Amino acid sequence: MTISRLIAALLLATAPWIAPAQAAEKVLHTYVTTPETGLDPAVASDIASLSLLENLFDPLLGYDYLARPLKLRGNTATALPVIADQGLSYTFQIRPGIYFSPDPAFKGQPRELTAADYVYSLKRLYDPALKSPWLSLFEGKIAGDGALKQAFGYDSKIDGLQATGRYTLRIGLTAPDSNFLFYLATPASGVVAREVIEAYPGQAGNHPVGTGPFVVGEWKRSDKIVLLANRNSHATGADGKRLPLLDKVEVKIAEEFQGRVLGFLRGEFDYLEQVPESMTDMVIKNDRLKPELAARGMELTRFPVLQTYYMWMNLEDPVIGGYSKEKVALRRAIALSYNSAEDIKLLKKGFAIHAESPLPPNVLGYDPAYRSPVGYDPALAEALLDRFGYKQRDPDGFRRGPDGQPLTLVMHSEATVGGRLRDELWRKNINAVGLRIVFKTDKKPEIIKASRLGKVQMFETNWIADFPDGENFYQLLYGPNSGRANYARFNLPAYNQRYEQARALGDTPARRKLYGEMNQLLHAYNPWVPLTHPISADIRQPWLKNYTRHPVELTTWRYLDLDLGERGGARSR
Repeated sequence: MTISRLIAALLLATAPWIAPAQAAEKVLHTYVTTPETGLDPAVASDIASLSLLENLFDPLLGYDYLARPLKLRGNTATALPVIADQGLSYTFQIRPGIYFSPDPAFKGQPRELTAADYVYSLKRLYDPALKSPWLSLFEGKIAGDGALKQAFGYDSKIDGLQATGRYTLRIGLTAPDSNFLFYLATPASGVVAREVIEAYPGQAGNHPVGTGPFVVGEWKRSDKIVLLANRNSHATGADGKRLPLLDKVEVKIAEEFQGRVLGFLRGEFDYLEQVPESMTDMVIKNDRLKPELAARGMELTRFPVLQTYYMWMNLEDPVIGGYSKEKVALRRAIALSYNSAEDIKLLKKGFAIHAESPLPPNVLGYDPAYRSPVGYDPALAEALLDRFGYKQRDPDGFRRGPDGQPLTLVMHSEATVGGRLRDELWRKNINAVGLRIVFKTDKKPEIIKASRLGKVQMFETNWIADFPDGENFYQLLYGPNSGRANYARFNLPAYNQRYEQARALGDTPARRKLYGEMNQLLHAYNPWVPLTHPISADIRQPWLKNYTRHPVELTTWRYLDLDLGERGGARSR
């Protein structure tokens, strides 16, 4: 059966849709797009794992679900902290009566959350054995944390990180930081229990024990994860109701675009976020939800994601890396070969805007007037390559390097339909300026692991804001973050200096000026090719209630509800 006939059959099908696991049990059916790497807040940085972590572990602070503009509020902390000493001292009061989910590590005793658990959990980010990708959020900012770098120890006393009472936590900073509270709302600052970490040495990511609104009920790696409602959760909604409202969340790993969309149409998923570009025509026509889907009560919304797609190049790679003129010319030629308009029209199906810089709209520091000086210009790319030593050609027409040796670019890509489509666009663009490129496919978690080790030459990826400030994006190019979030291993003193200056400022004209200068350095040395900022097309089933995308939080599972009667009615139609 062809895909189009299969879709038509799904739209007209009268076969039963998925039913609740048990009578009156509210089970949300959803998915993540890549396999999880592990469930340790200090280590995981992929979207799939973070989506799960924010439902299992509790940071001190969280976001008001519906507040726009974004608003922080207390999570395990009773409220926002008391700030003193001109922004250098933060004092939090932890809510009494919050307990970790049961685990053998607690030897059968209830284990209450205390301020000391946050001291321990934040110290874990400094543990050199973990190589936490989140360390840059805190390193050098917490007073006295240099001692952890010199001689790490969990029992080391740090002036700026102290439990001054059972439920009182004081954090001292080396300098005011307008984004510091955002850091304390990220999954990376979720609280863990020392007993659990020590009970499973080196395996914390396989034994998630937190205080969050859900606990792990079933885990089939890279296939399915079932989360069970934590009925002892402290979480409450704006109306004061205890959260979560669901009984279970069944999360499938759905890597293939087609599988996600067809699964949604069959009723196997309760919502579909960020409709894959290649699947847009299946559900959207003339910028609207197809009439036959709207007739089934489905709703389409558009959501401007705080997200940037970019292609990074390894500045330490012997072929494409370095800061010499000929290597810069090679990277710039690759950037000039990228046809943004074709990408947005053909692959993104119009649901994206061109990225002029690392910052997407609605992030603090974004300049809507900024325009990249490196646009689509294959003729200029060819002239640059000719001028800087890449003029000699192979018999098959591809350029050789300045040393006269054959030149082959290697780009990693995901082994998915979407990955293959993007490979073809890059192949077309790069071949058009005379460069040979080959593609090495793998699963994204494996590519990320290799990237941190410096073993990937080029890769197209994306970054979703952990907090709604420009620093969260510009840190991806900060030299000391090489081997962590700085996959390009870009380490330019002029950029690093401006980043450090900007980090000390709030959202001010002075900081925006520094951001403009950092953009210019990015476009001068081309460790990245900024690609697009997506506009997410989201569709929900009619029985899903309370669904509203959040700009920063990756999931909204704790707030969602299901109308089982409406789902049952859809099943019988």
